[in-house]
Amino acid sequence: MNAVPPSDGAVPDWERMFTDMFGANADAVIEQLRAAGIDPASLPGDAGPMNPQMLQAALRQVQQFLATDSPQGLNTNAARDIARQVAASAGPDPVVSDAERRGVVGAFQAAELWLDAATSLPPASVTHAAWSRAEWVEATIATWNALTAPVAEAVTEALVRVLSEEMDGVDGLTPFGDLNVPGLADGVISPDVFLRRLGAMVFGMQVGQATGELATEVFGTTDVGVPLVEGTRVALVVTNVEAFARDLDIDAREVRQFLALREAAAARLFNGAPWLRAHIIALIDEYARGVQIDSETLESTVREINPTDPEELRRVMSSGIFAVAKSPEQQATLLRLETALALVEGWVDAVSAQAALPHLPSIIALREMIRRRRAAGGPAEQTFATLVGLELRPRRAREATALWELLSAKRGVEGRDEVWSHPDFMPVAADLDAPQDFIVRRDDSVSGALANFDAELEALLSGDLGLGPDGESTDPSDQ
Repeated sequence: MNAVPPSDGAVPDWERMFTDMFGANADAVIEQLRAAGIDPASLPGDAGPMNPQMLQAALRQVQQFLATDSPQGLNTNAARDIARQVAASAGPDPVVSDAERRGVVGAFQAAELWLDAATSLPPASVTHAAWSRAEWVEATIATWNALTAPVAEAVTEALVRVLSEEMDGVDGLTPFGDLNVPGLADGVISPDVFLRRLGAMVFGMQVGQATGELATEVFGTTDVGVPLVEGTRVALVVTNVEAFARDLDIDAREVRQFLALREAAAARLFNGAPWLRAHIIALIDEYARGVQIDSETLESTVREINPTDPEELRRVMSSGIFAVAKSPEQQATLLRLETALALVEGWVDAVSAQAALPHLPSIIALREMIRRRRAAGGPAEQTFATLVGLELRPRRAREATALWELLSAKRGVEGRDEVWSHPDFMPVAADLDAPQDFIVRRDDSVSGALANFDAELEALLSGDLGLGPDGESTDPSDQ
């Protein structure tokens, strides 16, 4: 809310301070503050007289924003800061205690022992951790920035184009031309660069909002089917695990153990199939780069708002600015991505259930609760769907679970797990409808490969390698 100006017509203290600091550019810098979501007149709030230190801190924040180039189309600092704020505003997020940490690590250690009997994939060399929501944000924000960067570039370019047209008539901004702002490396910033950085900041704020909301919902680092932490860490978010357990009529230690088991199973999968994480991220990137912005919707919406207000720009970006129609290439990529996510979730579901069955009395109820939770999705998932035009949800996870369970029953644990040895061996979307056909086709492929190997080995042992007396090939195609 804007502060009420002095009734006697005197110049407010904050405005005088701006004039002292910025001289002839004071009005322009005030506009930059407002564009960054800061109302300089309301900075004192209800605390009484103007606090110069507070104002200077706000100005430093704006100068940092103006000086931050965002080559990926999003301001990563804004994403991180907003994510931390959103996660903190959701409720208490205490530092993980030593006792809680020991409990989580113990659950992971038990999970590794149980998984040895349920999968042929070896344990991953990882560090087991117990995190607060804030720690989860810090550990995963880089991945979210990378996943959204392709769309951010397209959105920022579209915003710059539309805002450049709309802001031609905005008082206090364009009349100044290049702005001379203290704190910038070269001392000036052009309106075009300002708009580009404004767009990057707004998109970064959107990414931060969604990431912060996710931080209040996730259990670990693999909930969305993509390992959000690159490296050797797996973790549980203690506050979220405890909240989930409170809503169930199941012992909290059993709930924690089951969630640790799922996280450890996913870690084994991505460790045993080192190509998998890069494969999924590449599919997300390929899909995102084909996203089209609905320019008409964007233009008509921007006309109805104040284009220097980041909050209003955020609402525009949350209202659906992506073209509904998808290209054939995008549809094909989306099908491959959804299938990959389903196969990951299906394998984790099947293996963790098999591992838990002898140990957890409530495994059936816990498994069903996770399935329902996954199917329903949450507000954070919907936010990201709006943000990048993509739902990171394994739509056909149940069918994928059935495929892995059938393959395990027919060919054993090793036969099931060796499918992950190469992307060419993976089931495709049609195989989820007919898993038996996939098994038959895979058996035929393996049999054919073995027959070729036997023939080549026989030729080697008999000396009949297709070579003439002088050691040259007798195959006409080699001549």
